[in-house]
Amino acid sequence: MSLRPTRVGEQMKKELGEIIGRKIQDPRIGFVTVTDVEVTGDLQQAKVFISVLGDDEQKENTLKGLAKAKGFIRSEIGQRIRLRKTPEISFEFDESINYGNRIDTLLHEINKQSNQD
Repeated sequence: MSLRPTRVGEQMKKELGEIIGRKIQDPRIGFVTVTDVEVTGDLQQAKVFISVLGDDEQKENTLKGLAKAKGFIRSEIGQRIRLRKTPEISFEFDESINYGNRIDTLLHEINKQSNQD
């Protein structure tokens, strides 16, 4: 497997954090953390995993705002990263953080119960 998609993904992750944090003025977009970027082997598609602070409504509004700004974000990426063709970007919530928090909570509960026995 080629390392290039991984390197491009890492570079995109770094740049996306800066673009979303500083360049986009959409009030719908909350506090976003880019947790990962998966780029296909042909560098045509990039799946951007994000984590958003706030409730479900805030998360949905952020996703809508990012979808609307997708063209701008893509052109910014194109200027910052030297690629023949900038990948198509899609945003998804990173569910692994919620999953990890849930496991952590369950482990604490189990630990508390076993200490009471």
